[in-house]
Amino acid sequence: MWHLIYFKHSMANRLTKIYTRTGDDGSTGMADGSRVAKDDGLIQAIGDVDELNSQLAVLAYHVSGVAVDDVVDDINNSIFVIQNELFNVGAELSMGQAMIEQNHIDTLENMLDALNKDLTPLKEFILPGGGLAASHCHVARAVCRRVERSLVSLSNQKELNAYLMAYVNRLSDYLFVLARAISKREGADEVYWQSARIKDK
Repeated sequence: MWHLIYFKHSMANRLTKIYTRTGDDGSTGMADGSRVAKDDGLIQAIGDVDELNSQLAVLAYHVSGVAVDDVVDDINNSIFVIQNELFNVGAELSMGQAMIEQNHIDTLENMLDALNKDLTPLKEFILPGGGLAASHCHVARAVCRRVERSLVSLSNQKELNAYLMAYVNRLSDYLFVLARAISKREGADEVYWQSARIKDK
């Protein structure tokens, strides 16, 4: 798993062999040398973070595929910052050493506020969609919510950094607003939820 690459090899020592066979028994190694089952709650959370990071890479690709301009550069730069921070989230989970702090949350909130100020206030719930890139952003948001659920489950077993929980919660909010901003930039219409209760009126 990726966290082994992060912790067992310094930047000066590149991997020359990817497989080790040590995980063939269903366990994986941690930063302190211990081994845990691959379905352990901690490994589940780390895997969910990795999936979110990968989904953000897909999002960045599709945002870039629309057109190259300053807005796209700003979005992709923001995604790159978040991807790095998510790697720190994984590192924190593996090492048990706090790496996410209040300033990381502040940065997210500032990016969120900057995007949201140019958007039309929502009066109805919207469905995931609004163009290809925006749809990928909604997928990232949903995965982020799963990361949060994994962390909540994990927090019932061990104490977690409060800033870590807040960061992931704020990130899902940011991704929701980002999806709306991307949809607006692409000129795609947002799709509103057609509640059965509304249709019956």
